Amino acid sequence: GSALGIQSTLAGTASIGMADLVELPPEAQSLHSTVVAQDGIVLVVHPKNPITNLTLEQTRDIFNGKIANWSALGGEDHAITVVSREAGSGTRSSFEKIVGGIQLTPNAIIQDSNGTIRETVANDPHAVGYLSHGLIDPAKIKPLLVNGADCTPEEIAARRYPLVRPIFLLTREAPQGAAGEFIAYILSPEGQAMILKDGLLPAR
Repeated sequence: GSALGIQSTLAGTASIGMADLVELPPEAQSLHSTVVAQDGIVLVVHPKNPITNLTLEQTRDIFNGKIANWSALGGEDHAITVVSREAGSGTRSSFEKIVGGIQLTPNAIIQDSNGTIRETVANDPHAVGYLSHGLIDPAKIKPLLVNGADCTPEEIAARRYPLVRPIFLLTREAPQGAAGEFIAYILSPEGQAMILKDGLLPAR
C-alpha cells in the first residue's frame, strides 16, 4: 500500500517508494515526488450483473450502505455485497476522496489487494468493488461506466471520467544516481509506452 511506500522512503529502507494517491499526506511533504503515470480506478461487478453505469452519488450511497439492494438501481432484488480495500491503501484513499462523503458500511468485505478484490467480485454475482484499471479482466469481472463515462485515455484526457489518481515515485531528495536514472527512464517515451501497455496511463 501507499502508506508503506511513503514510510519506507522516509525511513531510508527504500531508495524509491511508490504511492498512488490523489494527494500525498502531510508526512510525505518532505519527500521529493515525481508523477510517473496516471491510474483510473474502476467500479466492477460480476459479468451477470445487468447494471452498466453508476453515478458518483449512487456509488457514495452504495459504499455508505444507504443503497443496500440492487433493485434500487434497476437490478436484481438482492442485497449488495460491498467490497473495499483496507485502510492505508492508496486505491481506497483516492476512491473515497474523489467520491466524497464515504463512511464505509460496516458490512463491507475488506480485501488487501486489487487482485483479491477482483477475485471476490468474480465469485459473487451480487458484489461491487473497485480496483486499478490495469487489473481489469473482462472474463472475470465487468467494469462499469461512471457518470456515463468509460475509463479510457480519451475520456480521462477530456476530464469526463472522474475516478483518476496520479502515481508518484518518491525519494528522500531530488533523484540522483541509479534512482534518478530509473525515474528518468520511466518518464522517457519508451518507459511511458511500457506503462500504457501494462494498463496504466501516461503521466501527462
